[in-house]
Amino acid sequence: MKRKSASDKGNQTRVVDGPDALRDFNVPPDIIARLTIYASLLRKWQSTINLVAPSTLDQLWTRHFADSLQVVNVLPDAKLWMDFGSGAGFPGLVTAIVLANVAGARIHLVESDQRKCAFLRDVSRETGAAAEIHTERIETLLPKFDGPIEAVSARALAPLQNMIILSEKLLEKGAVGVFHQGEKASIQLTDPGLVNRFVIEESPSKLVPGSKLAIVRAKSMI
Repeated sequence: MKRKSASDKGNQTRVVDGPDALRDFNVPPDIIARLTIYASLLRKWQSTINLVAPSTLDQLWTRHFADSLQVVNVLPDAKLWMDFGSGAGFPGLVTAIVLANVAGARIHLVESDQRKCAFLRDVSRETGAAAEIHTERIETLLPKFDGPIEAVSARALAPLQNMIILSEKLLEKGAVGVFHQGEKASIQLTDPGLVNRFVIEESPSKLVPGSKLAIVRAKSMI
């Protein structure tokens, strides 16, 4: 559903997207309702915290919600996720909302910025998301984290090789990495040690031309 609203200049209009942006993902009505709460809270918090680029605020459903849904769709049976550098919650908090009604689901959101974590907790509380927020750096949390993880996600956080190095402990225990990569990002590994230990599958983005999801598995777990 699209609507038009007057711009600040008065004479121009801007197109604001909505739930119809998710029509290709078969999202149930109750999840749409939770995402609508998420969108409302993000707009409210955006006035004091820079959660998303202002230029994308009117395309939340397309640029952020739909883009994030691609991640959970790659591994629809995974219930235990860890999301690195969660920021405004993309893709991890969207995954936690999608899995809100799934028994045993838990998505660990890792974010070092305290204000962003306060936002994540607010949205999680209001939407009933299956989320657990960790206000820590990834490098600090992982050495002491020993819970089961089936999948690891991150959105344009760092080059792919860096993401694999960050998450290798989880990948070598059987987790699958699903990492958003931009159109100019390479998914080719050059480190011989990583080439020998991990295999990468590329899944083209359905929303951003040239972008892709890098799906990473440890060869020892295949």
